[in-house]
Amino acid sequence: MSCSSSSASEEEDEGMESYRKGGYHAVRMGDSFNAGRYIAQRKLGWGQFSTVWLAYDTHSSVYVALKIQKSAPEFGQSALHEIEVLSAISDGDPSNSKFVVRLVDHFKHVGPNGQHLCMVLEFLGDSLLQLTKYNRYKGLELKKVKEICRCILTGLDYLHRELKLIHTDLKPENILLLSTINPSKDPIKSGMKPILERPEGNLHGGSTMSLIEKKLKQRARRAAARISGRQPSTGGVGSNAKPERCLEGIDLRCKIVDFGSACWGDKPLAEEIQTRQYRAPEVILQSRYSFPADMWSFACTAFELATGEMMFTPNVGQGFSEDEDHLASMMELLGKMPKKIATGGAKSKDYFDKFGDLKRIRRLKYGSLDRLLVDKFNFSDSDAKEFAEFLVPILDFDPVTRPTAQQCLQHSWIDIKNID
Repeated sequence: MSCSSSSASEEEDEGMESYRKGGYHAVRMGDSFNAGRYIAQRKLGWGQFSTVWLAYDTHSSVYVALKIQKSAPEFGQSALHEIEVLSAISDGDPSNSKFVVRLVDHFKHVGPNGQHLCMVLEFLGDSLLQLTKYNRYKGLELKKVKEICRCILTGLDYLHRELKLIHTDLKPENILLLSTINPSKDPIKSGMKPILERPEGNLHGGSTMSLIEKKLKQRARRAAARISGRQPSTGGVGSNAKPERCLEGIDLRCKIVDFGSACWGDKPLAEEIQTRQYRAPEVILQSRYSFPADMWSFACTAFELATGEMMFTPNVGQGFSEDEDHLASMMELLGKMPKKIATGGAKSKDYFDKFGDLKRIRRLKYGSLDRLLVDKFNFSDSDAKEFAEFLVPILDFDPVTRPTAQQCLQHSWIDIKNID
């Protein structure tokens, strides 16, 4: 979950059944935390482990994101790990210039459902996934992609080279703009006055229950509209109802967030890391992974920003698994995997024969990234060639030869001197 912003999950509610011993803490608008320092303003979203609230910091007079973990011991353990990682990130970046989310504070809060670990993070804006949705899944112009990539790479270089941290789940949802796309959602730009106490005469004002009731009513209205054949236009892909979105004036600077599954380079936590579409081949094959796995995810993210589509969307098929389809898709785009890589992982025998060929997907349609960019996404030949020259080395099947974030920042495609 994008832990520090308005981009946290809002599609569905988290369900009242999770508000019990060991579960979420019920928050009402105007509730105070940490001896009155933080006042809850509104809910930003929720994740499997926590809810996230916009809060007002009465000490520094700024808005922050308050992440309240579920109270069961296993959730507390994961929060302690995240606090350790975020503290190291903040301690190593006193000037807050490395494009990685900043931890402001952390504390424990005791409620009816138990003791909850809480993290206070700087308030950020929408995720890059929401930016792509806002732009109706059309690719951003390359000048804007370069601007965003510079921020991500600066953050990755700091994490990898200085802190020796692997993020392990880099993707558009986990990279947040510094401010909201819609200024009315930004508490500062919208001129929002902070709520400093719980509203009088409205015991349920802004409560978790009333938010859920509101969601249920919205869902009922949408269902009624569908039944009556008055399905509202979503303004999504293919909708001509609105003119083109204008991205001018949107601040594209962004930060890497969500360090719940991050690990130190010398202490990998889990065999399977990364969200499926951004997963590196060494993770699928269970070879050893390290910082280059984040670089693979970065390349997939950069492609998605430039085209509006995911680079890899593997599926289960007749007689083959999602993993095998994923490996086949990689090879169709990037060429045959070297035998030593294909056969070198703990799970290699599940997918490859001893010659380094896939066992169940025998016919591959080989192409190239630059041709895909021209033929499917209407890039000019020169733009496709330059972008592919930047991306293809980062998508090397051998993680050892992938360029580092520091090297990518010096590449001619992204170097600041070459951005007009």
